Amino acid sequence: MKLLIKKLRSCAKVPSRATEGSAGLDLYAAIDEKIELGAGESAVIPTGIAISLPSNEYTALVFPRSGLSVKHGISMLNCVGVIDSDYRGEISVGLINQFKKSYAIEPGERIAQLIVMPVVLPEINVASELDETDRGTGGFGSTGR
Repeated sequence: MKLLIKKLRSCAKVPSRATEGSAGLDLYAAIDEKIELGAGESAVIPTGIAISLPSNEYTALVFPRSGLSVKHGISMLNCVGVIDSDYRGEISVGLINQFKKSYAIEPGERIAQLIVMPVVLPEINVASELDETDRGTGGFGSTGR
C-alpha cells in the first residue's frame, strides 16, 4: 500500500516512524513560532500536509502521542481524528492542555500520530429484531465498574 503525502507548507515535515516497531507515523507542528497553551486552553495546530489514501477501503486515524499526554497533559480535543479516504485538505490537530501548567508547542514538534487502517464497509440491513445476548440492553457500567 502506498500513502501519498503532499507538503502544503514550506515548514512541513513528512510524517515518520520514530522506531522500526512504531505503529504510527509522527505528525509535526507546521508552525512558524511556538504556540503557548495555558491550563485548559486549546488550539488547532496545522501539520502542513495532505494525504491521499489508495481507496475507500482505508482510513487514516490521528491519535494523541502518549508521552505528550502523560508527561505534559497535551491531548487531542476529539480523542481520535478520522481522515476519510476522499479528504484532500490539510491535516490539522486539535490539542488541549489538560494540566494546570502552560505548555508551548514548538515549531516542528511531534504533536500526534497517524495510523492507516483498513475499513470494513458493511451492507446495511434494517431488522425488526436483533439476536439476544446475556448482556442484552445493559449499557454504561452494566458489566461492572
